Amino acid sequence: MTEALTLLSFGDAGWGDEIAQGVVVTVTLAIATLPFGLILGFLIALAKMSGERSLETAASIFTTLFRGLPELLTLFLVYFGVQIGVQELAKLLGLDITIEINSFVAGMIALSMVFSSYASEAFLSAFRGISSGQYEGGYALGLNRNQTMRLIILPQLIRLALPALGNLWLILLKETSLVSVVGLADIIRQTGVAARVTKEPFLFFSIACGIYLVLAIISSAGLVRIERWSKRGETAR
Repeated sequence: MTEALTLLSFGDAGWGDEIAQGVVVTVTLAIATLPFGLILGFLIALAKMSGERSLETAASIFTTLFRGLPELLTLFLVYFGVQIGVQELAKLLGLDITIEINSFVAGMIALSMVFSSYASEAFLSAFRGISSGQYEGGYALGLNRNQTMRLIILPQLIRLALPALGNLWLILLKETSLVSVVGLADIIRQTGVAARVTKEPFLFFSIACGIYLVLAIISSAGLVRIERWSKRGETAR
């Protein structure tokens, strides 16, 4: 027990500092990915409802592609593919340069595309749960299309989509572990290094499990509070 506490301590004697840095990287990556995934998912849902054949087709292809590909493969395609694409473009322009994409940025892009492909379905289901009378009521009040969307539809949309988006957030939090394979020092990578150096894999991977569970519990508690806040009008009635 004493040896385990020493290995997990902060400072030169233990791996506490490195694991704490990994937690910060994991949480930062998830939080940085979330807004991009939400915005892109919302835009994809709008494209599917636009009635424009080309937009609907493009949105369907996007969601089918990134829901069908394994997340790890998507990460590899972004991490290596973007580098190759930029270097080939540089060659065409007569430039002799070497480009390396940041692993954090690659992870954020890949996870955003995967998250948005699922989030778009959550938004689409929420859109379908709002009756056409809500739109008509907004127009009857003299609101234009953008005002109706912002003041009437969007608040209801968030409330209806929130349970599904909450589940997607928990999945996103776990999928950040994939970025360890491209060198990002997240929880999995830091605990993996510690396990190899100390020859204590069970200890450090158990710590990683515990950290992810704690993050999930904190997130679940936060999501419950957000859902209650989103339904405050219903409670008042």
